[in-house]
Amino acid sequence: HQERRQDPSCGEDGHPQRRSPRRRRVRVVQGQGGEEGVIFKGGSGAGINLSKIRSSYELLNGGGTASGPVSFMRGADASAGTIKSGGKTRRAAKMVILNVDHPDVEEFVWCKAKEEKKARVLRDAGFDMDLDGADSFSIQYQNANNSVRVTDEFMQAVINDTDWDLKAVTDGTPVRTVRARDLWRAIAQASWECADPGLQFDTTINKWHTAHATGRINGSNPCSEYMHLDNSACNLASINLLKYLDESGDFDVASYMHTIEVMFTAQEILVGRADYPTEPIGENSRKFRQLGLGYANLGATLMALGLPYDSFEGRAWAAALTSLMTGHAYAVSARTASRMGPFAGFADNEQYMLNVLRMHRDAHAEIIDTHVVPEELVAAGAAAWEAAVRDGEEYGVRNSQASVLAPTGTIGLMMDCDTTGIEPDLGLVKMKKLVGGGTMVIVNQTIPRALRRMGYTAAQIDDIVAYIDREKSILGAPHLAAEHVAVFACSMGDNTIHYEGHVRMMGAVQPFISGAIS
Repeated sequence: HQERRQDPSCGEDGHPQRRSPRRRRVRVVQGQGGEEGVIFKGGSGAGINLSKIRSSYELLNGGGTASGPVSFMRGADASAGTIKSGGKTRRAAKMVILNVDHPDVEEFVWCKAKEEKKARVLRDAGFDMDLDGADSFSIQYQNANNSVRVTDEFMQAVINDTDWDLKAVTDGTPVRTVRARDLWRAIAQASWECADPGLQFDTTINKWHTAHATGRINGSNPCSEYMHLDNSACNLASINLLKYLDESGDFDVASYMHTIEVMFTAQEILVGRADYPTEPIGENSRKFRQLGLGYANLGATLMALGLPYDSFEGRAWAAALTSLMTGHAYAVSARTASRMGPFAGFADNEQYMLNVLRMHRDAHAEIIDTHVVPEELVAAGAAAWEAAVRDGEEYGVRNSQASVLAPTGTIGLMMDCDTTGIEPDLGLVKMKKLVGGGTMVIVNQTIPRALRRMGYTAAQIDDIVAYIDREKSILGAPHLAAEHVAVFACSMGDNTIHYEGHVRMMGAVQPFISGAIS
């Protein structure tokens, strides 16, 4: 039913996701590369916010102008490209973040998009620019995900169409002023061209921060689902949701809760047994005991229920499943704290920790709709959150974070998942390109089950599946009713989910996740 996340970003130490602090001085930035190398070697990933590095518009104390963070990114990117994660065939996993008020943010926004244009020109000229191609290594910024850290203040400036100050790192004085909408458009355009940069909403992230008294959240791990204190780690686990759904569409709530309890307890034990790449990371991880329980195969589960991914019913199911997962995990954490004591940083952060638990509980009451979700599932989630808050107020909680939604891109295959993480299916039939060469064909195995759920006969199902296998599409399939086409919509292809459907799904489940969603 579930597996601890071994791959793509979990090494032998059991803590796959690292958060590294922001630095200002050159020698410390260079030292950061050494720390990242240790993390990558162990099979883990690291994220860093470079916003404390002076911009290229500022002077150095010893004279001259600073290089700016993007210049340091070049060296770090080359270093990451030489290290295969855990000595395996994976590349190192890395996240680079820059705040939206940093003077070099525009250069940061466009750095990867420009390199991607270069790659396309070289490919058209005959160079081997394929994955791990002989000539692809000359393209910069290919070994990290880039994200801009935006605030509510910036977003309001975009709405109001006002100017936005880019401020000196040294003293906070405005260095440049840009039109907020122009910067916002640049972020959107670059992201459209090469899928980077992503966005991290700093104000909301820190509003839901459980350890705010200790320090703010400045960044994330490479996949952006783990967000917490600098120099900390989180071990991940994912549950295959489809294993709890029977052919008649009944979800086994009791077994789901049992799995949550067993997995979360195992993760908690692992915190004290794991090895860590640096002592600060180990110290913070043992002090705050961040865990990242999550799930995979949500898209296939909704398909098996006969529900479109982009539907009110689909989002209600996803919210209910996510709420129960995190609520029960925190209830287990509070019960563990009654015997083992709360995490070491709880006393300093009790106000923030308990307030976040109450926010989760209140969100459950606001979003879940029992008209489309089984009452047993909704009631179990409500009871879990009540227990988490009640026992948390009395005993504290053992873990400062309980859940994230990771990509599960590789372990999803190992768990026989048709879909990864929170995502819908990429395509009913798809090709996966493998590092080291070769491809594999992946066919969605949930289609016959979904068709049976919607009342199709065995002969009709055989005809539809044969059509999909032949045409690589469900559009035009025999016997398929028009109202059922949306159930099989995917991220790509000729029957796609509207882009807002992806955002709406994340909005439905985010109030029930400790961290974030990849």
